[in-house]
Amino acid sequence: MTQASPTGSTPRRIVIDTDPGQDDAVAILLALASPELKVEAITTVAGNVPVALTTKNACALLELAGRRDIPVFEGAARPLHRAPISAEHVHGETGMAGANLPPPKLRPQAIDAATHLIDLLRREPAGTITLVCLGPMTNLALALTHAPDIVSRIAQIVAMGGAQREGGNITPTAEFNFFVDPHAARIVMRSGVPITLLPLDVTHRAIATPARLKPIAAIGSRVTDMVVRMLGAEDRFEKLKYGWEGGALHDPLTIGFLLRPDLFSGRTCNVDVEVDAPLCLGQSIVDLWAVTDRVPNALWINDVQADAFYSLLTERLALLD
Repeated sequence: MTQASPTGSTPRRIVIDTDPGQDDAVAILLALASPELKVEAITTVAGNVPVALTTKNACALLELAGRRDIPVFEGAARPLHRAPISAEHVHGETGMAGANLPPPKLRPQAIDAATHLIDLLRREPAGTITLVCLGPMTNLALALTHAPDIVSRIAQIVAMGGAQREGGNITPTAEFNFFVDPHAARIVMRSGVPITLLPLDVTHRAIATPARLKPIAAIGSRVTDMVVRMLGAEDRFEKLKYGWEGGALHDPLTIGFLLRPDLFSGRTCNVDVEVDAPLCLGQSIVDLWAVTDRVPNALWINDVQADAFYSLLTERLALLD
């Protein structure tokens, strides 16, 4: 398991590929607040809402955090082989209901996300860039398809996606990110890049309960006030759906894993994605017990020390204004 760079050493360089999304926003803020990580760029993709909105949201978040130096690259507007699917019913019409951020002045760069990923990975020393994928994997699949030489240059991919034990959250069998673009997810899973997946199996163990959000609310900064508002807006859906005290904090667990892998546990196994069966489209096929001869291709995370993760999140968000 790759360890996060300790404070005082060279930060781990990451690109965040994202479709903000309230929980994407918290993941981005956690990364920006963590000196162990250096966010090289944010690439956006259609997912929770259309790509024009995910790009706008990414720019607004960077301005909120005072990080206009980080470039944003707009990516794919639709999945590889199917019509776009979005989740305004969960995240609101803008994707970030509750954020109430002003329109950003920051604008995306002129080149698209996949082209930027290819250029960056070819330019920088092999093994120095980690890709953090918080949404559908369309941009990553496009980059890997157009430039297969970059496979050996990616340090690893850490992604929120998939589900096994928990079942699906958009269909009975599929998690949203894999369902939106199952063909992209299959390309990435079969690419040969080292992959860590944080599926619903683990994110549903990290519920944003009132007790866990209370210390964040007590900080009282612009950032933490926004985080609490956003999670309150998003949580209404999962409270109603699952009967929980709060919603699952999905995407920030990717950053939590990079910072504190000791808080997580899982199993190395083969994970593939169904692309043909209508009832199971986007399903994660997880060979957790090695009952096939398929070669392991991912670390499938299935548990987290949730209270310790929320303590880390609170500590880091307090560092932002």
